[in-house]
Amino acid sequence: MMHGAEKTMALGDGRRSLTREALDHEVAALAQRLSTSGIRVLATLLDNGLPWVVADLAAEQAGVVHVPLPLFFTPAQTAHALQAAGVDTLITVLPLATRWPQAVREDWAIAEETVCALRLTGQGLSMPRGTAKLTFTSGTTGTPKGVCLSVQALHRVRDGLVQALEPLDIRRHLCALPLAVLLENVAGVMAPLARGAECLVPPLAELGLSGSSSFDAAVFNAAVERHQPHSLILLPQMLRAWVGWLMQQGRAAPQGLRMVAVGGAAVGAPLLLAARRLGIPAYEGYGLSEGSSVQTLNLPGADKPGSAGRPLPHAQVRINPHGEIEVAGGLLTGYLGQPPMDPAWWPTGDLGEIDADGFVHVRGRLKHVLITAFGRNVSPEWIETALRGGRTIAQTVVFGDGEPSLSAVIWPVADGLPDAAIQAEVDAANQSLPDYARVVRWVRAQAPYSADTGMATANGRPQREAIFRLHAQSLGLGASQHATV
Repeated sequence: MMHGAEKTMALGDGRRSLTREALDHEVAALAQRLSTSGIRVLATLLDNGLPWVVADLAAEQAGVVHVPLPLFFTPAQTAHALQAAGVDTLITVLPLATRWPQAVREDWAIAEETVCALRLTGQGLSMPRGTAKLTFTSGTTGTPKGVCLSVQALHRVRDGLVQALEPLDIRRHLCALPLAVLLENVAGVMAPLARGAECLVPPLAELGLSGSSSFDAAVFNAAVERHQPHSLILLPQMLRAWVGWLMQQGRAAPQGLRMVAVGGAAVGAPLLLAARRLGIPAYEGYGLSEGSSVQTLNLPGADKPGSAGRPLPHAQVRINPHGEIEVAGGLLTGYLGQPPMDPAWWPTGDLGEIDADGFVHVRGRLKHVLITAFGRNVSPEWIETALRGGRTIAQTVVFGDGEPSLSAVIWPVADGLPDAAIQAEVDAANQSLPDYARVVRWVRAQAPYSADTGMATANGRPQREAIFRLHAQSLGLGASQHATV
């Protein structure tokens, strides 16, 4: 007899849904295929949808390493990842499969969708024993770095999230980020499915997301109204665009949301509070791929806007003598091509502090710290978060190493905004900052901060050195000025 849990919907894309029993059947069938085919390393290059989730779960069940590749990776980044990981099978769709004309191709049906399975050759670099997932993070150079994670580490984070979010009774999660992004993979798929919730994975275009940095808030809001999720995970720029659109329209957010987790970069209290006034229960978190995605999170009833929250049940956080955040719990087993690791604690490279109430505050990257001509140490991310606190500035990077005052390169939310509006936003931010951390000069960015222009990595982090080179002259900064990267 079928239990009630097996009858509930587990996975859907807005057109088709799978019950728990049907999902288990699909996963078992694909896991069997992976095993009998002798596949060792499986990569997926797919849009969000049922096949991606089935492939992810099947790879774990079959003991096959899964290498999720984001569609926003450049062809060169994708080729690097496939070769370095020694991928022997790539699951993708026909239009993309033409990039590998020499590969032997099979058409597979996964969750009633046809995908292409391409057999690739290549030895690849070594990876630690027990690696279940290889996630590639694009660093400031744009070259993806492979982080090797075990099933145990991933499940530890998954279970910590389930425990922390249990009081919210989340029964429907809408995946708004690419599933290949580890945060959405772990917190948006693994955790909801583990607690018996439904996971909604429509194609990203239906959510207004295209590439790595194009986001249509009107399309997104309509999707939230249509799917009525209890929870979402958003990047700060997505939340900023959504809040701005709702305010412009004079509307509140769709009802029913219980948790909107925001991560990937500093959010800032003004944006979080503006979101909540519109009915978006936005809460900031913090984590990194080396810790299997998320370590800290603000929660209803345990919340301090402007902080990254308290450690989740699976995680521990401490500050080392250099002021650097270190984390424990769910850590990597090593990097691709490097010796295996078994770290008890992991230095994150982020500066921070833990307050008396146990909330973690992230102040910026250790390697980005600049020292002014007056000897003051300044983390540029601190000022950048303050500048983005209003409604005018979409993206900004702050410079000033060795200079008497700070400068900023600003990309406004709209091209037509007058300089006076931007200056008013800069003035407002400066009022909240000490005198040594105020922005004295600024210029408009000559190109948007995106991977396409070379001004950002594929996952949206600014390429500080490239931005500095392009704007140093207009800022009146010498070419020898040290640009932190």
